[in-house]
Amino acid sequence: MFIIAEIGTSHEGSLDKAKLLVEKAKFAGADCVKFQWVYADEILHPNTGFVNLPTGKIPLYQRFKELEVNSDFFYKLRQFSSELDIKFMCSPFGPKSLVELLQINPDFIKIASPELNYIQLLNLLNKKNDKNIPVVLSSGVSKLSDIENALECFSNADNLTLLHCITSYPATETEYNLNLIKNLSSILGIKTGVSDHSLSPYIVPLLSLYCGATMLEKHITLNNDDLGLDDPVALNIENFKKMTDSIKQAKLISNDDLFTELKKHFGEIVDKTLGSGVKKLAKSEKDNYTRTNRSLRFMKDLSKGDIITSNEIGILRTEKILEVGVHPIFLDNFIGKKITKDIKSGDAVNWSCIIEK
Repeated sequence: MFIIAEIGTSHEGSLDKAKLLVEKAKFAGADCVKFQWVYADEILHPNTGFVNLPTGKIPLYQRFKELEVNSDFFYKLRQFSSELDIKFMCSPFGPKSLVELLQINPDFIKIASPELNYIQLLNLLNKKNDKNIPVVLSSGVSKLSDIENALECFSNADNLTLLHCITSYPATETEYNLNLIKNLSSILGIKTGVSDHSLSPYIVPLLSLYCGATMLEKHITLNNDDLGLDDPVALNIENFKKMTDSIKQAKLISNDDLFTELKKHFGEIVDKTLGSGVKKLAKSEKDNYTRTNRSLRFMKDLSKGDIITSNEIGILRTEKILEVGVHPIFLDNFIGKKITKDIKSGDAVNWSCIIEK
């Protein structure tokens, strides 16, 4: 099982801290480190709402702006990872970050769960990925139809790995429904793994191995009290190493013996974590479905009678307080149409914007 240490934005903009995290991930037994190439404008509207941090309540958009770094930052990290003989993976969140990521030739490209329905980004990746860099798709807060629609964007299924995921921070182990690993692989015909947001170093990782996962992603941090968005729910270095060591040990025994040992140590939580194997939204995800995912949003004030252009619509996460717009797949239905009412920047794009009552 290929193990990814999700560093994300825990570097807080410091190249030295990012390099230290890469070194510690290597020490802790990871096969790969993963970062996030953030441009706030590719993810959120400025009016999306607030996030509570240890330092106080601040606009979520502002928090993402603080996480922006230049492309040279990731180029140096990509080179540093190569020198340490650990693979480099990164998530883009829009066309700009995708094109810049492709220019540094990463070992893997990761599409995060909220971007699984960002059809335009997936199509662009398929078009621009002329080096056939392996692509990893996360499938948190999604339905089976969302996954199938995403896979249709790619011409080479052999180049894909799908990660089953619960988009909740932290995620509850018993919601993970890990029997999905084999079922999704069988239904979709691609390699399948797990992106684990639970707090335990053992339960989901070891049961993922038992269920045949080819890849495991887990957040890593130097300190759970650091100020990164994911630091509170990440594994510290010691626990990450405990996880990788336990996986190595588990590979030395049969699957039947592994299951027996897990039942012995964790009891009924094992069966609950394995679940039914039927793909459905986890309880903790239901309220966030469509809010976490991408939808269409106006980026400028418009007046009734104005004609909509492509520059006036963004494909963004809804997140905190804004209304959910229509699915990105409908973007072309709105371009060139006449607005039926006054619009404020940040408003959701919906059918009533172009269809008279």
